[in-house]
Amino acid sequence: MSSLKIGREHKTRKALFTRGIRRGFLTLEEIDEALPNGSMSDAERWLLFYSLHASRVEILDGRGRRISLDEIRSTRDELQGTGEPQGTGEPQDDAQHEQH
Repeated sequence: MSSLKIGREHKTRKALFTRGIRRGFLTLEEIDEALPNGSMSDAERWLLFYSLHASRVEILDGRGRRISLDEIRSTRDELQGTGEPQGTGEPQDDAQHEQH
């Protein structure tokens, strides 16, 4: 049974990549419909977005605005309740938060 789930998710990801590479972009809505929250861990979701970005597939929000990997990371961190990026390698951001 679990192999069916893995096979289905693999096919879904492959279809997303194919569509994204062909068009040059995917919307967050398309990704969320294909792979709803809970279908992947945060790490798997991050890897998906990173891989799409590496394949030169832009990710667009509902208004057609390009979403960067940093924005996706920030959103993930906010949802986890940390409010601050983790492991970004950008200590100046932490210093800016402390100054305010």
